[in-house]
Amino acid sequence: MYAVIKSGAHQYKASVGDELVIERLPEQSVGAEIEIGEIFLLADDDGIQVGQPTIPGAKVRATIVDEFRGPKVRIFKYSPRKRYRRRMGHRQTYMRLRIDEIEKGA
Repeated sequence: MYAVIKSGAHQYKASVGDELVIERLPEQSVGAEIEIGEIFLLADDDGIQVGQPTIPGAKVRATIVDEFRGPKVRIFKYSPRKRYRRRMGHRQTYMRLRIDEIEKGA
């Protein structure tokens, strides 16, 4: 059984026992149990359910295992004739989720 879920602006394929790396969720801490309600597709032994756009009543329960930062991305802007140089960096914060349960909708 697996489900296609939405977290932020991304979609992920999740099945029970998987660990997903997603962008950081606001106001959540490590060890917290979360519930994701935006499920686009649900596949199991009975067949495939496709939402319009989501499946009503379907939920995915997950536990936050870890919070970490990704690699540094360097941003460099440059204009040769204007003597303009600007260097910046960015590190995105991610969360690792463990999928505990997938519930079907009504």
